[in-house]
Amino acid sequence: MKHNSKITLILLAMFLVTQLIGLAVVYAYTPIVEQVEVDGQLVNVTTNPLPYNLEPPKTEPLSALTSIVIAFVIAIIFIFLLTKFKAAMIIRLWFFFVVTLVMAISLNALFQFVTPSSAILAIILSLPLAVYKIFKRNIILHNLTELLIYPGIAVVFIPLLNVWTIIILLILISLYDMWAVWHSGFMQKMASFQINELKIFGGFFVPYLTKKQRVQIKNAKQQMKLSKRDKKRMGSMKVNLAILGGGDVVFPIITAGIILRVMGLTEALIVVAAATIALALLFLFSQKGKFYPAMLFITAGLLIGIGLAYLV
Repeated sequence: MKHNSKITLILLAMFLVTQLIGLAVVYAYTPIVEQVEVDGQLVNVTTNPLPYNLEPPKTEPLSALTSIVIAFVIAIIFIFLLTKFKAAMIIRLWFFFVVTLVMAISLNALFQFVTPSSAILAIILSLPLAVYKIFKRNIILHNLTELLIYPGIAVVFIPLLNVWTIIILLILISLYDMWAVWHSGFMQKMASFQINELKIFGGFFVPYLTKKQRVQIKNAKQQMKLSKRDKKRMGSMKVNLAILGGGDVVFPIITAGIILRVMGLTEALIVVAAATIALALLFLFSQKGKFYPAMLFITAGLLIGIGLAYLV
């Protein structure tokens, strides 16, 4: 096991909770079908009740998939260039805008049942959270806001795709993840740049100490005085990091959200359960010091979940 059982359970719990929040947000933005008279005939018109004028374009799923893949490639190139030239402030401002918007989408899903001014209230609450998340450094707030970020992203893409196109997208993302982790090392470099240079990270982020390190700290505290050598050793102690990338969280939400709208809640929960089990198995059999393309394993779980959903 790459991380200890406590940290592994924390990551799994955050992953699962985010998936469930995602399904709730997707349900809150269920498309509205209305009959509209066009040239004397009644025509069914479907609208997605997303706030801030984010109505997705009317396009075929295959065309939407092509556009998403192209946009993904452009985004990767853009991030790579900004990383290479160390344009930290530009990346932070970009993160700030996206984080504020998608958190507001998630919060609005809850507030819309309480007040007609839900969109304004959601933005008002999202702004300070985004400021503190991007320009400050607090692990608890970082992970709490991540719970709201990925449902907000997912609900924008779900109307554009169907079951077959999300399967294709999952396979493509898994292939990219394998290349980025096992061949080029791009994913590790990106994570390192985000954590060390930007002081932010797109995903769940849990620093922790090993059992040996905790014993060292405990022994040090029991001493009345520490030598300079002890203080230097304690100050330079390496902290372990347990991370789960944002893509590993958002694509399962998109998949489960599509199944929710096409098939129903039970089937969507099956997909969520299968993805969570796949991630748990990855954590269980992964080894310390090694990096793994999590989407490869999560995609396998999602595909099994989709297959089971069709059998229910």
